[in-house]
Amino acid sequence: MEIYTSWRTWDQARADLVGLPVDLDALEKAAVAAQRWHGDQQRPTGVPYVEHLLEALEVLVRGAGVTGPEILAAVLLHDVVEDTSATTADVEAEFGPVVAELVDWVTKPPAGGQGRQAKRAAKSAYLRRLGEAPPEAVTVKLADRASNVQRLDQMPPDFQRRYYAETVTYILPLAASDPFFSRWYAEWREQFAHLR
Repeated sequence: MEIYTSWRTWDQARADLVGLPVDLDALEKAAVAAQRWHGDQQRPTGVPYVEHLLEALEVLVRGAGVTGPEILAAVLLHDVVEDTSATTADVEAEFGPVVAELVDWVTKPPAGGQGRQAKRAAKSAYLRRLGEAPPEAVTVKLADRASNVQRLDQMPPDFQRRYYAETVTYILPLAASDPFFSRWYAEWREQFAHLR
């Protein structure tokens, strides 16, 4: 299973993207906006949040061979509505309706109630709804989750088991129709089979 962790900063990503059939200016605009909105946020592992966004971008470009400007911008912006003060309208104003729609599809709605059960129920409903999403939104989600699970072993054991089960239940079916993602997630499932 290939791990996508080479791009830790936009400068590193940009250097690797030169010469590829991607719109570097559009990507830079999205990377700068993501950094502005996410600011100093960190991942649970303590690394800057932007590293997760660049990993997801790397999964799409280097792994899946995706080059479409809207989908690549959306993968860099996929968490801004969920995790920052940015709104879908903000994303649309800067990046247009296609990017905003993709971000909206992969934005988990706030849990209706308080407590762990309500949050888990809301998340399950959101993941089930992705089965109705346009293929481009599904691709964004598959790249997002690939970034999250490629180093699942760095998370606490109880989280690992729960996230593994959630990924197998909801994400693997979404990956089935895409040759790259179906292969990648099959290899990932084998590597983490001990979490069954």
